[in-house]
Amino acid sequence: MVSSSAETPEEYLRELEPSRAAELVVVRSVIEKAMPDGFVECMGFGMITWVVPLEVYPATYNKKPLMYVALAAQKNYSSVYLMPLYSGGTVVEKEFRARWAGSKRLDLGKACVRFRAASDLDLDLIGDVISSCTLDGFVDFARSVTRSR
Repeated sequence: MVSSSAETPEEYLRELEPSRAAELVVVRSVIEKAMPDGFVECMGFGMITWVVPLEVYPATYNKKPLMYVALAAQKNYSSVYLMPLYSGGTVVEKEFRARWAGSKRLDLGKACVRFRAASDLDLDLIGDVISSCTLDGFVDFARSVTRSR
């Protein structure tokens, strides 16, 4: 599934074949435990997302809540999107790569870690990245990027 019209995360997971849903449930649990206060879980862009509510930060370019983390089943793999990794720049990415568990292959895009099974991920590191930024810190980053345009 590349995009979904599901209206809730639970509906999204029900749309998946059970083995894929089970893998996402494991990763979702890690995300939920690590998520800083204030972010809200919802559906966005056809994925399960954790966002800054519009009431907190309405000044987005697309009038949608600012995405912090997302989880999605793609056609041949799944992805966890880590905006704190992207927003931290190359220093944070280098640290992330250095800390990645040596026995696990890292398939990393700009802010997206691709995987087939939850066991492919360094779940402790994923949790550390998610818990590394507060809601206010992430909003401050968004404001600083917006001001620089």
